[in-house]
Amino acid sequence: MKKMVGLLVSAAFVFSSVAMAESMAPDVMVKTTATEVLDILKKDKDIQNGDMKKIGQLTEEKILPHFNFERMSQLVLGRNWPKASKEQQEKFVSEFRSLLVRTYSSALAKYRNQTIDYKPLRSQPGDSRVVVKTLIMQAGGQPVKVDYTLEKYSEEWKVIDVTIEDVSIVTSYRSQFDETVKKDGMDNLIQKLADKNRQGATGSSDKKQG
Repeated sequence: MKKMVGLLVSAAFVFSSVAMAESMAPDVMVKTTATEVLDILKKDKDIQNGDMKKIGQLTEEKILPHFNFERMSQLVLGRNWPKASKEQQEKFVSEFRSLLVRTYSSALAKYRNQTIDYKPLRSQPGDSRVVVKTLIMQAGGQPVKVDYTLEKYSEEWKVIDVTIEDVSIVTSYRSQFDETVKKDGMDNLIQKLADKNRQGATGSSDKKQG
C-alpha cells in the first residue's frame, strides 16, 4: 500500500467535480476540471501549508465524485467480489473509498507547481470506455506518465482505474487483496483496511496539531 501512495502523488492533480455538460468528451472534461483544481492548489495558502482537513475536503469535493468506487471495487476484488456477501461488498467499497481519500489527500499535500501535458484522445464514436493519457511535468525531474481509464454511465464519465508509469492501481491492489483474502478471508481484509484508515486519520490529525 505504501507503494500505491507514492504512485498516486502525481495522479491527484487532474480531477475536480465542477459541473460539466453531460455531452462533454472525457478528455475535455479532464483538461477543464484540472484547470480548476490546480488553480485552487496554487492559490489556497492553507493547503500549501499542509492543512489536512482542508485538503481532505478538496479531495472529497473535487476529485472523488469522478470515480466509480463500486466498479473499482469489483475490479480490485476480481473473483472475490461475487463470492462476498452484500454486506461485505458494501463495507469493502466504503473502506476502499476511505483508502483513496487518504492517498489522494496525501498527494495533494505534496503539490509543488506541477503542470499537465494532455495527449490526444484516441477513441471511436460510441465507445463506452476510453483512456485519457497525460504527462505530469515536474521541474527538475522526469515527466510522469499517468493514464486514466474511464467508463461511461448514462451520459457521465467515471474513472475506474489510474495507471502510473504502466502500473495500474486496480491491478496492484488486486494482487495484494487477493493474497489477503486467500490467506485470511474477506472479513480480515476489510478489517485491515479499516485499521489502516483509522491509523491514517489519527496520523493526519496528530500532524495537524503538531
